[in-house]
Amino acid sequence: MMPSNFVSEDIEAVVAALLGAIDVDAGATDEQLAVLQAFATHLWKRPDIKLPSVAPSGPHDIAARLIDDKSRLWFCELMMILELCRHPQSVTQVEKAEEFATALNVSNIALETTRTALERGSAVVAGDLERLYGEILPEISERSLRDRYLRLETPDPALSEQLRTLEDLPIGTLGHAYIAFYDNYGFTMPGDDPHLPAHYVNHDMNHVITGYAPTAAGEIARSGFLMAANASRHNWLEFLLTMSIHESGVLNHGEIRSKFATLSRPGVADLLGEGIDRGHQCPIDLSQVDHLAIADESLESIRKRFNIVPLADPEGTNAI
Repeated sequence: MMPSNFVSEDIEAVVAALLGAIDVDAGATDEQLAVLQAFATHLWKRPDIKLPSVAPSGPHDIAARLIDDKSRLWFCELMMILELCRHPQSVTQVEKAEEFATALNVSNIALETTRTALERGSAVVAGDLERLYGEILPEISERSLRDRYLRLETPDPALSEQLRTLEDLPIGTLGHAYIAFYDNYGFTMPGDDPHLPAHYVNHDMNHVITGYAPTAAGEIARSGFLMAANASRHNWLEFLLTMSIHESGVLNHGEIRSKFATLSRPGVADLLGEGIDRGHQCPIDLSQVDHLAIADESLESIRKRFNIVPLADPEGTNAI
């Protein structure tokens, strides 16, 4: 589960420590503060916590408070998200994050990402992230298509033809909505382009189920949703990859061009907070669902079974 599993008595201490972790140079950036406030409001259901009234705390304070390894790891992963939201990145920010990680005795490849980018350049960290993508690719690819379509060297019409048969399903079914998603956004069908293997069937099925648009804001919220539903290594690294593409601007992936500071746009931090909140209420890891096996079911019934609560404003920030 995601870090809303911090015990309620620890939430204020976690917020204070996260604030301390980003209180460097001239202070936390507006974007970092907006994302942290979204965590407090949406993830922990503590809208009463207002950051201007919170005193930042240090690494040893939170190390004394969080004594189990899982809570310590969650803290550092949240800190990593906030670290990626600092633009421009600074050595003092990286050093402060490492100070907290050391005090909590947490070691994780993700915590090295920003230091690598600062010291060795974005090309190196992009290579590292692409390597991690390759490692988790089987787990984030459509279950029934993993063996045959994990990677494509050339277009494979058999895959796109198989997917296009979903259009014959009744209106309102997941399969029909999936094809409509491609039509609405003018996307190329997986199989018709070697950059679109089985991963994108899984990825886009979950866009349809969660209701997130394939925008920079929607991509970040969708990945946060999946991580919240099941904070497995593959979901965490997929979220890190998404942030690297759509937030830190360090990674281009296939035909997807990187974006920068998406979470600084009005409302996007709240959209991420809502995504994490919605994901926490979902009892299943959507990345591991056999979507083609349930394609003939109504989208409404699938959302009900998986407890996909409605978006507060489906036509708002989601479309950015």
